[in-house]
Amino acid sequence: MPETWDYTLHIPNDLRAVTVCRRTLRMILTMHGLIKLVDIAELVTTELVSNAVRHTDGSAALRVRRTAYGMVWIGAWDADPEPPEPPKPLEQLGDVEDGRGLGMIVACADCWGWQPSSRFGDKGKYVWCELAAA
Repeated sequence: MPETWDYTLHIPNDLRAVTVCRRTLRMILTMHGLIKLVDIAELVTTELVSNAVRHTDGSAALRVRRTAYGMVWIGAWDADPEPPEPPKPLEQLGDVEDGRGLGMIVACADCWGWQPSSRFGDKGKYVWCELAAA
């Protein structure tokens, strides 16, 4: 059975937090021997965290965890309780810069989802994706 772990990084509503999250994620995965996941994990983390910071007014958080099933979950909490816009296939977006985030996550991750975070005692939502580590 794979080693399990769980990290949460609370971040301010500041675009510079995206870089902090990406570098922290790289360190976590490298220290746990998952260097082959770093590039794809950094991409989805950038999309998740930048969405959380750009589209909300409150603080946010990055959560990275490894499950007993060998999956790496990456998610971001934010203060906006509204569900994310449904992702559009990347081929429909062309060269548009805005609105590609969830489409990139869908294209890169094994699965993704979201849930209201009121169950964690806060208003807002948690958007996550899952990457196979094994």
